[in-house]
Amino acid sequence: MIIDDVTIIVKAGNGGKGAVAFNKNLMSLGPAGGSRGRGGSIFAIGVSDLSALKQFRFKKEIQAKHGAPGKGQFSDGPDSPDIILKIPVGTIIHNLDTHEDKEMLNIGETVLIAKGGIGGKGNFHFRSSRNTTPKQAQGGLPGEEHTVRFELKLIADVGLIGLPNAGKSSLLNALTNAKVKTANYAFTTLEPNLGAHYDLILADIPGLIEGASWGKGLGLKFLRHIERTKILFHLISSESNDVKRDYAIIRNELKAWNKNLLEKREFIIFTKTDLVTPKEKGEKIARLKTLNPNVVSVSLEDADSLEEVRKILRAIQKEKSW
Repeated sequence: MIIDDVTIIVKAGNGGKGAVAFNKNLMSLGPAGGSRGRGGSIFAIGVSDLSALKQFRFKKEIQAKHGAPGKGQFSDGPDSPDIILKIPVGTIIHNLDTHEDKEMLNIGETVLIAKGGIGGKGNFHFRSSRNTTPKQAQGGLPGEEHTVRFELKLIADVGLIGLPNAGKSSLLNALTNAKVKTANYAFTTLEPNLGAHYDLILADIPGLIEGASWGKGLGLKFLRHIERTKILFHLISSESNDVKRDYAIIRNELKAWNKNLLEKREFIIFTKTDLVTPKEKGEKIARLKTLNPNVVSVSLEDADSLEEVRKILRAIQKEKSW
């Protein structure tokens, strides 16, 4: 199960205290208190693993270690190690305290979430000609503490959308090495799945239904994943009694969620064509072409029809390489 929206508390470490100490060596008088260590900071780093947010399913609080205090004989306390959280690429990091949002767009990219506190200076740093035996030292500063929400939005070249049981997972399996569960009933797919077709990333977005933009079904959970897909493959099953209605349902939900989604480049993939007669297939394709001229019919039983989809993907890949 992919966790794509989770809220946690992050606490950076406090800086350590500076020491008040004096030189113990014979004939070497004076302050010798060492300074403190810095508290550990908390960073996020982008990774390709879509399931990375699963680590926060039960662990809702992340605490970095505090900086070590200074010691005598000029011994500074060590800095505490930073914590690096692995976050899927495509995640928006919402700081709910500062209301700042940061996007994780690249693998290996790092983002500071909570900064560790600076430690205090030891009494050695307070010596002067007028105060040769200072007895004061600095305390460490507190580390930052924030409530952070991680919201994953998939980044894919092609998003497969459509009503439940339109054949999205089956098409993804046929075009990529993905091994997504498929079955002849609705809502087989309950989470997004990705597959790679050479250099292209294809995302199977779980089936949307009418009212998805208002929270019906799992719509709100998955509509946001469509926002970052560059091109849409809109799958419509040949089993549909009204292909225009099915097309309109999805388009209306996209518009209600974010009208900019309607501006994305779209191909209609008319699926399961082996289940209808050639006459019925032709009539339904003709209706779809009145909505969008880019219509391709597909049957997993027909290798030639899959090749037509691969041609589109090769053209998209060529455009991407430019």
